[in-house]
Amino acid sequence: MKQVFQNFKSGEVSVGDVPPPACRPGGVLVQTSRSLISAGTERGTVSVGQSSLLGKARQRPDLVKQVVDNVRKEGLGATVLKVRTRLESLKPFGYSAAGVVAAVGEGVTDLHVGDRVACAGATYANHAELIFVPRNLCTPLPDSVSFDDAAYTTIGAIAMQGVRQADARLGETVVVIGLGLIGQITVQLLRASGCRVAGVDLDPATVARAVVSGADLAIIRKEDVERQIDAFTGGVGADAVVITASAKSNDPIELAGRIARMRARVVVVGLVPMDVPRSPYYEKELDVRMSRSYGPGRYDPSYEEHGIDYPVSYVRWTEGRNMSSFIELLASGRIAMSHLTTHRFPLEEAVAAYDVVLGKAGDSPCGILLEYSGAPALSERVEHSSAKSASIPGDVGVAFVGAGNFATASLLPPLKRLDRVRLTGVATSSGLTARSVADKFQFAFMSSGIEQILDDSSTSCVFVATRHNLHSSLAARALAAGKAVFVEKPLALDTDGLRLVVDAARASGRPLLTGFNRRFAPLARQVRDRFAGRVGPMVVSVRINAGFVPREHWSQDPVEGGGRVVGEVCHFVDFVQYMTGSTPARAGAVSVRSGNGRETDADSLVVSLEMSDGSVGTIVYVALGDKRMAKERYEIFADGSSAVLDDFKSASVYREGREEKLKGGPQDKGHAAEVSSFVDSVRSGGPSPIPLDSQIATTLTTFAILESLRTGVSVDLKSALREFGVSDLTHHA
Repeated sequence: MKQVFQNFKSGEVSVGDVPPPACRPGGVLVQTSRSLISAGTERGTVSVGQSSLLGKARQRPDLVKQVVDNVRKEGLGATVLKVRTRLESLKPFGYSAAGVVAAVGEGVTDLHVGDRVACAGATYANHAELIFVPRNLCTPLPDSVSFDDAAYTTIGAIAMQGVRQADARLGETVVVIGLGLIGQITVQLLRASGCRVAGVDLDPATVARAVVSGADLAIIRKEDVERQIDAFTGGVGADAVVITASAKSNDPIELAGRIARMRARVVVVGLVPMDVPRSPYYEKELDVRMSRSYGPGRYDPSYEEHGIDYPVSYVRWTEGRNMSSFIELLASGRIAMSHLTTHRFPLEEAVAAYDVVLGKAGDSPCGILLEYSGAPALSERVEHSSAKSASIPGDVGVAFVGAGNFATASLLPPLKRLDRVRLTGVATSSGLTARSVADKFQFAFMSSGIEQILDDSSTSCVFVATRHNLHSSLAARALAAGKAVFVEKPLALDTDGLRLVVDAARASGRPLLTGFNRRFAPLARQVRDRFAGRVGPMVVSVRINAGFVPREHWSQDPVEGGGRVVGEVCHFVDFVQYMTGSTPARAGAVSVRSGNGRETDADSLVVSLEMSDGSVGTIVYVALGDKRMAKERYEIFADGSSAVLDDFKSASVYREGREEKLKGGPQDKGHAAEVSSFVDSVRSGGPSPIPLDSQIATTLTTFAILESLRTGVSVDLKSALREFGVSDLTHHA
């Protein structure tokens, strides 16, 4: 299918072939009929992509700060690689569209194939022939509303939320500052609410358009705005001011303060500086309000991604209900969009449309519609024309299912450097992501589903790098198809998933490796070598300054991510196994508690492991610390010797009163060695670099840690290990 995207590094806008998106639970696939380019919003997005690296840095200082912080943590080389990967990605455009439902995902019961819908969402309602949209971000269309008008629904919902925040009442006077697309619709909504409306903008053509939209007064900014508003309101001032402008100066917020009446409402919808002048806002006791995009539910994954609606008795107007209300106003004829459409382009000519957006065509655009004709040419497998075409006997064919930031920064670069490795296919739920990764790493084909990977005869191993809830099922399917599997941690989120993948691994006989990379780090291997041949038990102390992760992040979701114990503490359980050469026999854990003393915080906890050979491991995993502190520190003690490993940058071994400093260098957490070891095992037909029993033990231990947190007592692991066929509880690490 065709989609519009931008190469973020070069800034080039293109219309290219990508695999269609997958239809996931909780949403629908929509065949697009119209999508809207919002000239104001998308102009900024395109301009950032087309600016120089310095220009990008100036426009996104928040990202520059992240880069600086990452250099401190991981070193310059790793940071440069991450930045390059991000810059070379393809960025989708569009967030407002309309079309016909082509497929319905599991759990959606009130939409059906053939239904007409309007769609929203910057990562969903893109300029593409087929789009996946979660249920709460699409709304049904009556036959009386055209696709042309419905394509404006997202912008309409943004404007509507601004009007709701303004609490505009019948007969009140409201001034709209900024008469772009959102401002034009805001004018119409205020008029439909029975308000007197004045509009202000820099552009004469835009001001003239506002008169058609129904503004009672439309003023060019260079005129004496304050005098005209004073006359318009009979000296009272505006009851509310809605700022829909996008500006770099503080003029909109200053002007709003001067033209508002005493105790008026000032609502900020657009992207403007917020240096609020004290004098007018204080003396008039003005009420400043922010308007959050489409309305309540925006930026809440439980609402937007998981389809959990807010009860109407508690939240009257969600983003979905704002969209529906906008459609109802269109259907009734109380608002109209036709005069706002200044340009139309077929999808294939979208590049010309963005020339208009950037002002290269000399026009003054407002609403730009992209038109889609006929059924898209859909192929679940899209060949990559510039990729290496033919495999050589003996090559290891590697495919990826899932290819997010971690895969593209930590797994694919070292794979690409290996000899006799051929990247065959990449499958992601987003067709554009698959195209972006295929372009950068030269995969032979791209897909939006795993079936094309499993059916590909040139693929001998599959890397599973999706979100955590899919790991066990996808790994099991790939193993059953005769592929070796590298699965990013965790191996599974529960015992059912673990049993599924373990049974598949034992039945297939193919290597299975979970991405416990730290045991492959050069410094970790040097430390372990120094304790080879130890006689007595070992104590391994692990301290992780993990940092805060918001509860809204997908990794914290109990269904999708499984939380930080299963998703990350597993790394350090594996490290203790690696150092001791022994399997956990008992696990206990305590976590910090909230102020009421009842609610536990599993993001900050202390884990105690009793190993089957008598060794002991402790893991202090903390989300409460300062991120400037190094993330990881390991201390190992046995047979009168000690070792310290600091953040995989340096290490020292202490023996007989002497310190031996081990050869370090830039931070190396073992990803390259891990990938190389796995490929070697696939090529040679040998066993997995980490024994399957050890991977089982690590996973079961994380489940036991969670059980200990719930019950307050330590958990004996012996029976669970035997249930999974791990009978000899030593020397499996």
